[in-house]
Amino acid sequence: MTASVHPSRTGPGAREPDSTGRHGKRQTTLEQLGGPAGLVYTMVPVTAFVVANAALGLTGAIVTALGAGLAVTVLRLVRKEPLQPALAGLFGVAVAAFVAWKTGSAKGYFLLGIWSNLALAAVFLLSVAVRRPLAGIVWGALDGTGTAWLRDKPSRRAYDIATLTLTAVFAARFVVQQWLYDEDRTGWLAFAKLAMGYPLLAVALLVVLWAGRSSAKRLKPAAR
Repeated sequence: MTASVHPSRTGPGAREPDSTGRHGKRQTTLEQLGGPAGLVYTMVPVTAFVVANAALGLTGAIVTALGAGLAVTVLRLVRKEPLQPALAGLFGVAVAAFVAWKTGSAKGYFLLGIWSNLALAAVFLLSVAVRRPLAGIVWGALDGTGTAWLRDKPSRRAYDIATLTLTAVFAARFVVQQWLYDEDRTGWLAFAKLAMGYPLLAVALLVVLWAGRSSAKRLKPAAR
C-alpha cells in the first residue's frame, strides 16, 4: 500500500501561506491598514499636534507629532503588525510636519493632505472620462482578474459608479478642509481629517466591493 500525500502539506499541489500567514486567505482592506488598531493609530499624531500646538506653539507641536508618529511606528513593529502602513504613516507625519514648519503655520500641517485629495479627485474623474475607471483597474490588479471587465458594458458601468463614489469622497474632503484651512480653524481641520478619513473611505470601498462582485458574477460564465 502506498502512502498518500495530503496536498495541503507537501507536493506540487500544496498551497503556500500568503502574506497573512494563513493558507489561501487574503487580507481585507481593513487588515492591510493594520486592523481597527490601525485606524486609532492614525489619530494619535494629528491629535498630538493640535493639543501640543495649543500648549507649546508650532515648534513644540511639530516635535510632539513627530515623536508620536515614531512611537506609533515602533509600537506597530514591536507588535509585528503590517510594516507598510506603519512606515507610510510615519512618512506622512514627517512630510506634514515639514510643510507646517516651512509655512510657519499650524494649519500647514494639513495642507499636503488637502491638495492630495484634489489631485486624487481629478485623476479618478479623468479615468471615468477616458473609459478606464480606476476602481476597476485597481480591483482587477488586486483580484487577479485583470481588465477583462472592460469588454463588458455593465461591468464598466458598475466600476464607473464606484470610481465616481471615490471621486466624491476626495472632492468632499478637499472642499470642506480647504474651507476650514481658509478660515484658520486648525482644531476643526483635525476633526474633519479624521471624520472624513477612513469612515468615508470605508463607505466608498463598499461600493467598489459591490462593483467587483457584480462584475465577477457576470464574467464567470464567460470564463467557463
